[in-house]
Amino acid sequence: MQNVLIIGGGGMIGQKLAAHLAANGLNGDRDLAVTLADLGFPVAGAPGAHVRADVAEAGTMTRLVAGRPEVVFHLASVVSGEAEQDYAKGWAVNMTPMWELMEALRAHHEASNGHYRPRVVFSSSIAVFGGPYPDKIGDEFLSAPQTSYGAQKAICELMLGDASRKGLVDGVSIRLPTICVRPGLPNKAASGFFSGIIREPLNGAEAVLPVEDSVRHWHASPRSAVGFLTHAAGLDTALLGGRRALNMPGFSCTVAEQIEALRRAAGDEAVALIRREPDVAVAKIVSGWPRDFEPRRALALGFRSEPDFDAIIRVYLEDELGQG
Repeated sequence: MQNVLIIGGGGMIGQKLAAHLAANGLNGDRDLAVTLADLGFPVAGAPGAHVRADVAEAGTMTRLVAGRPEVVFHLASVVSGEAEQDYAKGWAVNMTPMWELMEALRAHHEASNGHYRPRVVFSSSIAVFGGPYPDKIGDEFLSAPQTSYGAQKAICELMLGDASRKGLVDGVSIRLPTICVRPGLPNKAASGFFSGIIREPLNGAEAVLPVEDSVRHWHASPRSAVGFLTHAAGLDTALLGGRRALNMPGFSCTVAEQIEALRRAAGDEAVALIRREPDVAVAKIVSGWPRDFEPRRALALGFRSEPDFDAIIRVYLEDELGQG
């Protein structure tokens, strides 16, 4: 039996990942024991052993890996907007627990005389990049974040890469696009409006758009995010050549193009529910984000996402609203 730990398992992607593992196994292996760790869980949550845990508390990561899981998905984080607003909390949640995790796994590796070397998949972000940007960001572009969130993610990538180089773990960092369309209630991510202007109108509710229609961004669906994670868990990391962080595929479009895709999916009445309300703070954060990528390494390694924003909306309609 393969033991799988999902840190941040109560969140949207963690729940979808756990549901996928319960239904499909992990890369052909259906004999799994899945543990989900988080501050809380949905009432009718995904199957698995639920452990309430605060990663910011000293000792939490050490306790979570006491059973030596073969696969660790590290998804827990404070989101971008909150990390920018609460500097101390961002570092306490997004960076310090990764160090404790690496140290705990190192201790188990050494206690096993080098036999224990788990696969660790870390959900990083395109926020590790900072401008000025080329038209398309390639795999050679410098990681130089210009937000606290991006800096925290970049440091975690470096920690995981170094522990992998030393043979303590077998890690992969996947730099996620903005995940859209996110189901449920809005969170504190500065990118939340990208989902909100689609999700709320599709549910008959008003949505606020805080930026100009010309803003361009890089997107993938929650379904793709789960695919990225599971594919990374089974990847032959020898193919990475020591570069353990990968830019994930996605689709680049403007807010105006998002809105036109919404119009094609749900008509003018849905689009009329979008209310423009400029927010200088959000616009400033978003203006520093990357807009388009050329993720050749990830594509060559078999990672896949949606070909256009219409497909991203279809995923939401199918998976969240039951519209096949």
